[in-house]
Amino acid sequence: MKVCRVEEMREMDRRAVEEFGIPDLILMENAGNASFFVIEQNMRVEDRRFVVFCGGGNNGGDGLVVARKLHANGAAVKVYLLSDPARFKNSAQTNYQTARKLGLDIQRLENVGEARETVMEADALVDAIFGTGLTRNVEGLYYDAIQLINDANKPVFSIDIPSGINGNTGQVMGIAVKAAFTTTYGQPKAGNLLYPGYGYAGRLSVTHISFPPQLHNDSSILVEVNDVLPLAARPAHGHKGSFGKALFIAGSSQYLGAPYFAALSFLKAGGGLSFLAAPQSVAAHIAAKGSEIILRPQPAAASGSLALSALEALLELAESVDFVVMGPGLSLDNETQQLVRKLAIAIEKPLLIDGDGLSAVHPILDQMSCRTQPTIFTPHIGEMARLTGLSVNEVGASAIDVVQESAEKWGATLVLKGAHSLIGMPDRRVFINLSGNSGMATAGSGDVLTGTIAAMQGLGFGIEEAVRMGVFVHGFAGDLAAKDIGEDGLTADDILRYLPGAMKKLRNNYQQVREQYGGLITVV
Repeated sequence: MKVCRVEEMREMDRRAVEEFGIPDLILMENAGNASFFVIEQNMRVEDRRFVVFCGGGNNGGDGLVVARKLHANGAAVKVYLLSDPARFKNSAQTNYQTARKLGLDIQRLENVGEARETVMEADALVDAIFGTGLTRNVEGLYYDAIQLINDANKPVFSIDIPSGINGNTGQVMGIAVKAAFTTTYGQPKAGNLLYPGYGYAGRLSVTHISFPPQLHNDSSILVEVNDVLPLAARPAHGHKGSFGKALFIAGSSQYLGAPYFAALSFLKAGGGLSFLAAPQSVAAHIAAKGSEIILRPQPAAASGSLALSALEALLELAESVDFVVMGPGLSLDNETQQLVRKLAIAIEKPLLIDGDGLSAVHPILDQMSCRTQPTIFTPHIGEMARLTGLSVNEVGASAIDVVQESAEKWGATLVLKGAHSLIGMPDRRVFINLSGNSGMATAGSGDVLTGTIAAMQGLGFGIEEAVRMGVFVHGFAGDLAAKDIGEDGLTADDILRYLPGAMKKLRNNYQQVREQYGGLITVV
């Protein structure tokens, strides 16, 4: 499913009206009908009391349609206007006048104290205050109204996006409505799916409100949900080499877990042969814990990390595999960082760089774009800030833009790890991943991700699809683990142990899994 920026949604609205002759009044009616349908599907309407908060724009107009539908179906409805009704334009003004003629109870709200008792006696609230175009912090009466809505502890149905959430970034603009249900129109907006906005939406539903497919499937919209892909059948006559060979250049005396999690996750996710090139001093420890991993011990520097003298042996090893992962637990030792930079340029295989490897290649990012084989970077937000020279807040406030620009500039596939990770392609496409949970914010989780991505390539996916599937499967395994043992105390080892189960469910119940995660966005 495509995901729109606010500006793209406005253009879609304009084209629907001007090119396809769909009157704005019909679009608003369809939007209100869809929001009413979500209410009706989730609670009884007849003889229930609803309070509808309307702002002065089209979002308020949608709210007036909802109020009319509630009224027509036997509900007691109170509408509070947070601005002068003269501000309503076109279809919103038409719906305001219709609501008045129908005798709906409409009041201009001057102080939230006037609404407190009615709100507390209501069965549910409808949030139609702001749409997706909010660009400045919420203040004054609007702030107070949102605070009242949140304090009421009632089911809240938000229209298009919870009021106070930025439609492009998902950021909270001072305060935001905490909805139980949100119905968004046309396409999901980025702010509907990016945290923290996603956490305010409750159950998210999407309605196309009569937009023709050529609009909501427009190829110019480059952001979409990371839909899970089907796994190819494992050939019955397959052997170890049939399912990929990956080399992990990882580990140091300071970081023993990272190389283990990276190399073993490749096998747990279905890969064939996992080679680990780690310093000689830590190889025995890893061999004792992960005997399925094929160790290729390398000379160590004085610090206990990989020595520069390992260069030729590592290049030779890289030639014998299908995929190389470099970085987990390598350390920031100067000699090792030099080694990584030389390897990054010279390795002629698909290369995933993570963790300390990202610090090493930071000074040579311009040269990395000249690689002839695919490059994958998997930074968390702090690493992304260092790579781009932006602050963490700047990356968080414009994550999709940053991922698009960086992936294009570096000629790399880019995974910005976090809640709803972003997967950016060199052609500026971005996929928003919906699997995973907060329990996965734990040491070693990113190392498991690297091996999972490599395994997907070993199972036959092209590089871009392998990255997308690796991110999804990693999150799915984390969700299965959290379901059984909870998010608190979830470890990388738990995610690792649930990878085979995640793969089994994907193979045996693909459509169910697809619907489960697609069900996070219900189309109405």
